[in-house]
Amino acid sequence: MTERQITRWELEGVSGAVVVVDVLRAFTTAAYAFGAGAETIYLVSEVEEALSFKDEHPGVLAMGESHGLRPVGFDFSNSPAALHRADLVGRTLVQRTSSGTQGVIGAAEADRAWAASLVCASATAAAVTAAAIGPPTYVITGCFPDAPDTTGQDDRLTAALIERSRRGQPLDSAATSAALHETLEAKRSLALGPEHCDPIDIALAGRVDHFDFAMEVVRSKRGLRLQPVGRHDETGSACSVVR
Repeated sequence: MTERQITRWELEGVSGAVVVVDVLRAFTTAAYAFGAGAETIYLVSEVEEALSFKDEHPGVLAMGESHGLRPVGFDFSNSPAALHRADLVGRTLVQRTSSGTQGVIGAAEADRAWAASLVCASATAAAVTAAAIGPPTYVITGCFPDAPDTTGQDDRLTAALIERSRRGQPLDSAATSAALHETLEAKRSLALGPEHCDPIDIALAGRVDHFDFAMEVVRSKRGLRLQPVGRHDETGSACSVVR
């Protein structure tokens, strides 16, 4: 068996190890939130769900986007830079995005699943290897069935680098980061304007292995959440951040 790449609408019946990729920008943003001290991040499908989650759990902060734009009532846009600058020590967040969180929710039949981006690429590869349940399925979230020009090239670059790490091959980090900047997805994100996409968001997303943790998907009474897991830690405990 070998790894494969699929789109979000091909997830039905997919089990085993699943890596849901969204580098621009959902799971880069989530990683920087953990880097800023966030304790946990819950994932939801709709804007209204995120706002209801905030209302039901005082102190929770909402981050994410709808059609690329920060929804009214959200504390943060889908911006790695915004979360990087925030003081989130001990905070709980809820995240809703148009692609990344949808991919995680769609991976309901996975035996184990991780949310991934370039900043936690090698840690994700190590977590998949440690799980010992076979080659992963990579979910390329940046594709939309009604928009053939959304190729998910940014996510495909990321999935390919994670797979190189899993196989012990050279990462080609600099080339991948440079290619990320040239993708249509990067240019579209920047075109949203600084209120929704910070000018340095793409640069932050291109920092390969900036963090030394993977983000595993955990099912809990409150819903789906991300848990930062150390590169060599199979217990699910929090781990260090590479500065």
